Amino acid sequence: MTKKIRAAIVGYGNIGHYVLQALQAAPDFEVAGVVRRAGAENCPEELKGYAVVKKVSELHDVDVAILCTPTRKVEAYAKEILALGIHTVDSFDIHTQIPQLRKNLGEVARQHNTVSIISAGWDPGSDSVVRTLLEAIAPKGITYTNFGPGMSMGHTVAVKAIEGVKAALSMTIPTGTGIHRRMVYVELNEGYEFDKVAAAIKADPYFAHDETHVNLVPSVDALLDMGHGVNLTRKGVSGKTQNQLFEFNMRINNPALTGQVLVCVARAAMRQQPGCYTMVEIPVIDLLPGERDQWIGRLV
Repeated sequence: MTKKIRAAIVGYGNIGHYVLQALQAAPDFEVAGVVRRAGAENCPEELKGYAVVKKVSELHDVDVAILCTPTRKVEAYAKEILALGIHTVDSFDIHTQIPQLRKNLGEVARQHNTVSIISAGWDPGSDSVVRTLLEAIAPKGITYTNFGPGMSMGHTVAVKAIEGVKAALSMTIPTGTGIHRRMVYVELNEGYEFDKVAAAIKADPYFAHDETHVNLVPSVDALLDMGHGVNLTRKGVSGKTQNQLFEFNMRINNPALTGQVLVCVARAAMRQQPGCYTMVEIPVIDLLPGERDQWIGRLV
């Protein structure tokens, strides 16, 4: 019997919850444990029976760590874990910072003979693979990525980190041709002025380049909906033939899809040479369990 891949979940918020479900459903994985800031204290019922610790180093025989931490903490966690000889995957989502993160983690991964696959959510991530394919089959043209309407987890986490914010929700509203409006809803802690908090949110790099509206509400929880989606359109040229039009659509539960992508990429990490990769650099067949011949016969 083939040894199962032992995966640790690092961080147990929305994404971590769905990563656990994806691991439980995967035939070739087993859960090595869960890393939480509180450790086993006040442990959710669904984690009973698993090792729940405060540090990855407290777990045994971990092959790959799935980072479900806020984007801005990914690099520090990944460097620490890669140095332990454990592969890492993450859903880092600040697009402009991906090349530098790839360089930084690549150096650490090669030094410790490990693999890091970064920005492995659905965008960046699986959508990046679709964009790459469309660019290849229509080399000249324009691609528009229109998100939503739906909750952006990365943007929501960024708002929650702003001083004075008690609870937050950031909605992405597509206005067409890849342009988006950010609708932010917040509850504030006592003693904070709404105008100052709103200005801090709009100045954050997550929001600084988009039209952003910040709204004070009595209950963020009353507005929460994990649904999201994307419309990807490319109009371009194949060879010398004009007017090739491609469209890709999906409507999803945001953290559930992110969790599934992370698990697929954790599998692929076991099949790469040491270094740091994005999803467009790894063979898509490596995302699937089992032998390549089986999938080639079925999918090609």
